[in-house]
Amino acid sequence: MQDTHSDKGKTVMYSFMNDYSEGAHPRILELLVESNLEQNSGYGEDIHTARAKELIKKYLHKDNADIHFLPGGTQTNLLVISSFLRPHQCVIAADTGHINVHETGAIEATGHKVAAMPCFDGKLTPAVIQSALDYHTDEHMVQPKMVYISNSTELGTIYTRAELSALHHICKANGLILFLDGARLGSALTCRENDLELGDIAELTDVFYIGGTKNGALLGEALVICREELKEDFRYLIKQRGALMAKGFVTGIQFEALFENNLFFELGAHANEMAQKIAHTLKECGHSFYAPAGTNQLFPILPNDLIEKLEREFIFSLQKKVDDTHTAVRFVTSWATIPKSVEALCEFIRGEVQDEIHS
Repeated sequence: MQDTHSDKGKTVMYSFMNDYSEGAHPRILELLVESNLEQNSGYGEDIHTARAKELIKKYLHKDNADIHFLPGGTQTNLLVISSFLRPHQCVIAADTGHINVHETGAIEATGHKVAAMPCFDGKLTPAVIQSALDYHTDEHMVQPKMVYISNSTELGTIYTRAELSALHHICKANGLILFLDGARLGSALTCRENDLELGDIAELTDVFYIGGTKNGALLGEALVICREELKEDFRYLIKQRGALMAKGFVTGIQFEALFENNLFFELGAHANEMAQKIAHTLKECGHSFYAPAGTNQLFPILPNDLIEKLEREFIFSLQKKVDDTHTAVRFVTSWATIPKSVEALCEFIRGEVQDEIHS
């Protein structure tokens, strides 16, 4: 059940911990090496960044969108929210949202409250947003001005076109900025249940980003600003927050490679394919899920004794205690997950079922 392929003969366990453990896809590395001795302009004003923007715009069908390449997801979330909200305003998010749970209070540290709302499957709905608006009624409370969602969500679920359209309408009706965190957008857009394209997201949100860090790049996210009044002076704000990289061409080159010949979508589809093989085995063996299994994050509910055995052979994380004998765990596949590791996990799970039958 163990693999020696990645550590020069040392035995290392197969990891399903996250989708950013590996470096970068070979095509990205090739382009980085090819351009390594070029003398590029700094701060994202180079030819590679310009080409990456043009390639992305072909998918957006929105030539007037502003695109900025930023180092990472948390910094992007912080930059967007702190830039577009006034001091007395807050952002509405699902209680499971990344900005509420996994960013060490980064948003609050900028002076803006996260209005975290209980949600089913990690997704906001118009009714949930309306309840947040109804609660915050006057100048004695923070004023909701932005809605933050992620696709896929922290629970691996996705928004359909109808769901995103409904959020767009309630935001527009109430003067709210709709911001979509796309750290795992590659997985969301290539899963079986998806009916959205990048152009739909550009049409239905005010600002969103395309995640590279979790989909084959060394690092980097492509922030897309669609709403006209949000574009002014944004490079000033990027610089002020320490996100305007002198070697901006490094992210430009990576997104140039990702959006040439559909590589971005191929990598997301591969991660999903690997995850679905695991999900199929888990369902076949009678295990249920804490959240629907559609993208590259899986949350099966497993007996604690099985989890203890799995932990000796595989690397993954615990999500939530379900009862005294069962816990939801998280398996994550990536653009670099190999079939051999998936089959090893599936064989182990099937083997445990057979052992129970024969015991």
